[in-house]
Amino acid sequence: MIVSERLKAIELGREGDPFAVLGPHPLGTGVVIRAFLPGARDVAVVDEDDNVIAEAERAGDAGLFEAYGAAMPHRYRLRVGYPLGPVTIDDPYRFGPLLGDLDLWLFAEGNHLDLYRVLGAHPHEIDGVRGTRFAVWAPNASRVSVVGDWNHWDGRVHAMRLRRDAGVWEIFLPGVGPGARYKYELLGPNGDMLPLRADPFAQRSEKRPANASVVTAPSAFAWSDDAWLQSRAEKQQRDAPIQIYEVHLGSWRRIPEQGDRFLTYGELAEQLIPYVAELGFTHIELLPVTEHPFDLSWGYQTTGWFAPTSRFGDPDDFRAFVDAAHRAGIAVILDWVPGHFPTDAHALGKFDGTPLYEHADPREGFHREWGTYVFNLGRNEVQNFLIASALYWLREFHLDGLRVDAVASILYRDYSRKEGEWVPNKYGGRENLEAVAFLQRLNTIVYGHVPGIATFAEESTAWPGVTAPVEFGGLGFGYKWNMGWMHDTLHFLERDPLYRGHHLDGISFGLVYAFSENFVLPLSHDEVVHGKRSLLGRMPGNEEQQFANLRLLYALMWSHPGKKLLFAGGEFAQRAEWRAQASLDWHLAQYGPHGGVQQLVRDVNRISRERGALHERDCEPSGFEWIAYDDWRNSVVAFVRWDAARDGHVVCAFNFSGVRHDRYVLGVPQPGAYAELLNTDAAAYGGANLGNGGSVTATDRPAHGRPFSVSLTLPPLTAIWLAP
Repeated sequence: MIVSERLKAIELGREGDPFAVLGPHPLGTGVVIRAFLPGARDVAVVDEDDNVIAEAERAGDAGLFEAYGAAMPHRYRLRVGYPLGPVTIDDPYRFGPLLGDLDLWLFAEGNHLDLYRVLGAHPHEIDGVRGTRFAVWAPNASRVSVVGDWNHWDGRVHAMRLRRDAGVWEIFLPGVGPGARYKYELLGPNGDMLPLRADPFAQRSEKRPANASVVTAPSAFAWSDDAWLQSRAEKQQRDAPIQIYEVHLGSWRRIPEQGDRFLTYGELAEQLIPYVAELGFTHIELLPVTEHPFDLSWGYQTTGWFAPTSRFGDPDDFRAFVDAAHRAGIAVILDWVPGHFPTDAHALGKFDGTPLYEHADPREGFHREWGTYVFNLGRNEVQNFLIASALYWLREFHLDGLRVDAVASILYRDYSRKEGEWVPNKYGGRENLEAVAFLQRLNTIVYGHVPGIATFAEESTAWPGVTAPVEFGGLGFGYKWNMGWMHDTLHFLERDPLYRGHHLDGISFGLVYAFSENFVLPLSHDEVVHGKRSLLGRMPGNEEQQFANLRLLYALMWSHPGKKLLFAGGEFAQRAEWRAQASLDWHLAQYGPHGGVQQLVRDVNRISRERGALHERDCEPSGFEWIAYDDWRNSVVAFVRWDAARDGHVVCAFNFSGVRHDRYVLGVPQPGAYAELLNTDAAAYGGANLGNGGSVTATDRPAHGRPFSVSLTLPPLTAIWLAP
């Protein structure tokens, strides 16, 4: 017998087990059906043919009704009389449990690799009734409801069933379908009302500044990239040319005639992808398109871990963008951010009234530098949430890789923390052992379950084995950003050329560790914001010298061991810092020196793809040999790159001084003619067109410890590539 206190709790929205009160229940020799329908005048139980079986009576003052009968059909419906007229509905409280015991057990163990198909909102049909099933993890809440337009955002109406073993709340809502806006209303452990929460597993969200989740139909997109998926593994191997164009979709290009609006995913597919292909890049890396509320966070303050941002279109529009990239032969990498999450009231923080996704101790669970929460990677369910997110993007959107942001902040317990602000691990060390296990598990799973993908770590320290296999104690990433190379190289090139000769170790030191990991050389968005100036603006000298130095930087980068990454705007030497709130300065590309840099990027991409020596042994010491690294008088550096068969090579020479060197004798591997593959002083690039007439001949004059040499003209601030 249901006591009056529980009926009152239903009316007040305080009942934690609504299925024990509402819906059909045995009563005496018959069945009672209870329904809570605020605003209803009368309620009748009807069969599938709309025949009245029982009239309901009021059981309270706020919309609670009871109907009693000797027997009730399993598939009954409720005819509800409202002031505007009657409505016949299916009772959500007549449906049994939704999630299987195996689903709940796998989630609690942290091993449900299809979790995004179980939790969240999914259009569904039960007993011929169409609706949406909702499920959310909130083990410490005392009541959870789904609220939306259909129930006037009244949390008393559709309270959910708790599956206690896994802490998951669930309900099937007939009549709620794709496009419906919704959130979860939760009461905390002490019954306090929490801010409405967006669905952690929502696959679509409203466009900011609104932030409700949106019920999403299963994708109807027809992919056309089967051939790409079958062959992409070879395009992402260590011996492949990997040349990445990093881009923030919201600022790549805008439409000023229409309020400076963003391009849509469709427009980006039509404009960005052909542009990237024409420049010769092999990959596009997207700053996070995971849903986020604040434009200027660039996507790194993620609130939608399963939702492409609605700024540019819907999820199938994003699928079409990726499909178009694959048709153009371009891989797509997504920036993915498991290191932290924002404190927005509708997001994950203290989700059920307790620290659920984050650590309870702020010394572990809060980033003071970023003002964000830190995931509790020691919790099975949190690991499962993040790994399911990674799998979702790779599987459902056919993405070719994930670049994991801020790995150092995940690995170190004292990252950006002072003494006393962090908690040592169980051995007293600073290493986050749970995070190590998580990253190893993440890479093991995504590589094992999605063939051909690659993962990239933005890891800014000397943590050993970031790209070593997990079975050998490594983290298991495919590639690691070489932050040391980036810092040393930019610092070197920012020097006045007059003094560079005394600092050539800024170039040579990177080769001490260049093959300790599978490296990507990044000139990313982080290097052209926050007062650092653009890459062009960071170069010393007058305008002509700045352009020459930038061309020299790109030639060094594209010939140096390691894969390549350049942020959008760098390819045409944007003068201003990157601004996320505005389009790139495309008008500059029409001017000579800017267009010249753009042409240089086309050519280094093409030459690097065509010449195996410039990519096949990027990650192997046998692919690199110094010719000169200590010519401090002339400020010249030179080296050889070898291909995999070691029967092809490219000689790369760099004059970092502002002085022209005539008849510079450079040792080379063999005699005979050498073609000038690249001269960054060429007129086509905006240079003075000094050089070697397209070729030189190696003689048996020894130099640099080699039996053969060439005599070169090295223009100031110029790189020259030679090949037999």
